[in-house]
Amino acid sequence: MTAWENWRAAMERALYGEGGFYRRGERPAEHFRTSVHASPRFARALAPLVLDVDAALGRPERLDVVDVGAGSGELLVNLLAALPGDVAARVAPVAVEVAPRPGAVPDGIAWRAELPPRVTGVVLANEWLDNIPLDVVELTPAGPRTVLVDAVTGAERLGPEPSEPDLDWLRRWWPLREPGDRAEIGRPRCAAWASVIERLDRGLALAVDYAHAADARPPYGTLTGYRDGATVPAVPDGSCDVTAHVALDACSVAGERAGATDGVLTTQREALRALGLSGARPSLDLAGTDPRGYLAALCSAGEDAELTDPSGLGGFGWLAQTVDVPLPAVLRPAVTV
Repeated sequence: MTAWENWRAAMERALYGEGGFYRRGERPAEHFRTSVHASPRFARALAPLVLDVDAALGRPERLDVVDVGAGSGELLVNLLAALPGDVAARVAPVAVEVAPRPGAVPDGIAWRAELPPRVTGVVLANEWLDNIPLDVVELTPAGPRTVLVDAVTGAERLGPEPSEPDLDWLRRWWPLREPGDRAEIGRPRCAAWASVIERLDRGLALAVDYAHAADARPPYGTLTGYRDGATVPAVPDGSCDVTAHVALDACSVAGERAGATDGVLTTQREALRALGLSGARPSLDLAGTDPRGYLAALCSAGEDAELTDPSGLGGFGWLAQTVDVPLPAVLRPAVTV
């Protein structure tokens, strides 16, 4: 007998329930490529943001750096290595991850399943919001209807009308126009991001993720599965990652309501270029005078190019918001929100 349920409940169990995809310790690098896995230069590019926040806070004795959805902890490890020693010594690094702690994570990095109650410093959320479970709705001639799913087969059918809060979110952020159009209700992602801002006493929160904007929502949604490096049907049976792109513009407004005092919404390409990752190839003259240096520079250029490719990782959205400190100046060239 088929057990129908809404997508949000199915995703919650498939990803984070007992024996779920992330709960059992699956590592993102085994299934899909993120900026963290593409190159340690991603973490190094974030170091100036940490230094900027540290200076704005008056170089406190303790500087919190929290990585939400930390995977195997590589981002924190590489970021700490990129910071000056005197700053790294004051950092209190925290990895937030439901999966078991990997043995290779240094003892100095705290590992916990939930966000710390208070943070003064920096919160990083690289590809975290896209794994916050959400509901899917479809427009019918009778109005929007929640999409129900069979967690075993992935088969779908239409269910009841969405709740009034979900309908309000749809009207504001993802209005459906033609029967058959679908939307992924990002209200849980907005709430998750607001919870980050609410915990931030002073500092910077940065979300990096697959994203779309209000003027370019995909008409049939983005729900996708990943397994072993390949895209697969989004069947919420725990065998694969189930993800959907993020309405970061809606999250931005939720962050403002939660207490953010400054912010920017931009792309990874624009942000990383501002942080010094140009992807420019080294001069061939260097090959004649310093062959090893040339090869190293060529390798770095290739990694920068992947991180800033507008059709790939460079097309990711960056939502940076601060509480009671200025937005890092390097991010100012983008359009503020």
